[in-house]
Amino acid sequence: MDASSSPHYTGTAIALHWVIALLLLGQFAFGLLLEDIPRGTPARGYYVNLHKSTGILIGLMILLRLGWRLTHRPPPLPASMPPWQRHAARFSHIALYVCMIALPLSGYLASNVSRHGIKFFNALRWAPWGPDDKNLYALFNGAHHLFALLLALLVAVHVLAVAKHMLVDRDGLLLRMWPRRAVPLDRSPSNLSVENR
Repeated sequence: MDASSSPHYTGTAIALHWVIALLLLGQFAFGLLLEDIPRGTPARGYYVNLHKSTGILIGLMILLRLGWRLTHRPPPLPASMPPWQRHAARFSHIALYVCMIALPLSGYLASNVSRHGIKFFNALRWAPWGPDDKNLYALFNGAHHLFALLLALLVAVHVLAVAKHMLVDRDGLLLRMWPRRAVPLDRSPSNLSVENR
């Protein structure tokens, strides 16, 4: 079956979606915990560098996911979905990708306009390539926090939309991003009854 007509995302897209979702959730929690560690202490430097290091890896995975998305057409949305919901879904996905890219990028830029730079997993020091500029650091660090907030809000909207499609519309939309072996054949999006579309 052609990928563009399949009711499911590819296995690679599904794996990247759930792995990145879990990593971002962990990274959000990690970022919140950093606020409780006093500044200027060795412990803070250690955990901040872990946060930076995992952020870089997540950023690379997001670029991989974006590349996969651009080269593999996603499955079609349910035919019963109103046009405004299709536009909203497209806009929200674009906004999610923008935030997912801008979040690690702004953190990386902030690290490189600070004398601290990055100590990759506290083992390999990457000297900053930019000037030690407090104003630039504040700009990029502020952007980092802003994109984190925006991403959290977009993820909340995404989850609410999925819940609506599962519990109200019952159109099998979530099954497109679920491993195929875990989806009963009679619950496949293409096999939903008219009542459940």
